Amino acid sequence: MNFEYYEKELDTLSEYRRIHSLNVAKEAVRLAEKYGADPEKARLAGLLHDITKETPDDLQLKIIENGGIILTDVERRSPKLWHSISGAVTVRDKYGIDDQNIFNAILYHTTARAGMSRLEKCIFLADFTSAERNYPDIDVIRKFAEVSLEDGMLYGLKFTISRLSGRGNLISPNALDAYNEILLQK
Repeated sequence: MNFEYYEKELDTLSEYRRIHSLNVAKEAVRLAEKYGADPEKARLAGLLHDITKETPDDLQLKIIENGGIILTDVERRSPKLWHSISGAVTVRDKYGIDDQNIFNAILYHTTARAGMSRLEKCIFLADFTSAERNYPDIDVIRKFAEVSLEDGMLYGLKFTISRLSGRGNLISPNALDAYNEILLQK
C-alpha cells in the first residue's frame, strides 16, 4: 500500500481535516494492533475515512448515485452521513481499493452497524477518540476503548444516540442495530 500517495491526497483537505485523518490513521493502527485487526488496512481506512467530508453536498450525492448506492430515507435527510457513503465509493472507484472490509470501515465509520468486523470497529472508535478530539466525555470513551472494542463502541453509541435524540435529529437504524447487538451479546 502506497501510504505516501494517500497522505498526499489529504493535502486537498483543510488543515484540521488533514490532521484529524492522520490522527485517526495512527489511532486505528494502535487499536488494530491491540485487538487483532489488520494494521495496514486500519491505517489506510483511517487516512481516507473523511476524504469527501469537505466535498459539497451536491457532489457527494452525485458520487453516491454514480457509485450505485441508493440512500434510505434517513440517510437522504441526514447530510452529515453522506461523507461516509461518498467516501467509501470514492475509495473504491477513484482509488481502486477493492477491499470490502476497508469499504465497510469507511461506510460505517459514523453510524456503526450490526455485524461489524474488528477493522470496522477500530475505525469507528479511532474516529471517535483521535488525538485532536475534545468533547464532553472524551476521556471516558477512551477509557472504555482500552477495555474492549465493544465497551468503547457501546459508550460511543450511547453518547451519539443521546446527543442526536436530544437535538431532535434522526438516528440511523444502523446505529441502533449496533447498539442493540452489543447489548444482546453482553
